[in-house]
Amino acid sequence: MGRIGLFYGTQTGNTETLAEMIQKEYGADKVDVINIADASPADFDRYSYVIIGCPTWNIGELVVDWEDFYPSLDKIDFSGKKVAYFGPGDQVGYADNFQDAMGILAEKCAERGAINVGRWPTDGYDFNESKAVVDGYFVGLTLDEDNQPKLTQERIQKWVAQLKQEFGV
Repeated sequence: MGRIGLFYGTQTGNTETLAEMIQKEYGADKVDVINIADASPADFDRYSYVIIGCPTWNIGELVVDWEDFYPSLDKIDFSGKKVAYFGPGDQVGYADNFQDAMGILAEKCAERGAINVGRWPTDGYDFNESKAVVDGYFVGLTLDEDNQPKLTQERIQKWVAQLKQEFGV
């Protein structure tokens, strides 16, 4: 069984905490958690299965560490790699660009050959626009620690169970 590389960027620490929750739920022996600020494109080569975590920052932007790394995504061949996404966001305060960062990264990885998995229903969220919605679903696990923190653990459990099937590991 291949290990999973979970690459995250964070500004306030929330995404790191969520990454650790996902790792624990999946199994710490199966998931390596890597801060994108400390990663190189070569680090992605070690994994057939990748999870990317990124909050949407400011008005629909990537968090600084992912923004800095973004040009390096063009150096990564994602062909044949299954890639899942998660991100915290604020659907009330940023209803017009809720989870945009997750959508930006999913689009770029797909351009580089990624097989995007782990889509998540939009039911239960109240927002206007999102670059992370494709064919009526979020491209990945959508968490709102500002407005729905009590749903986080249950959402992670369901999503990890889904990923186990989609990754096949």
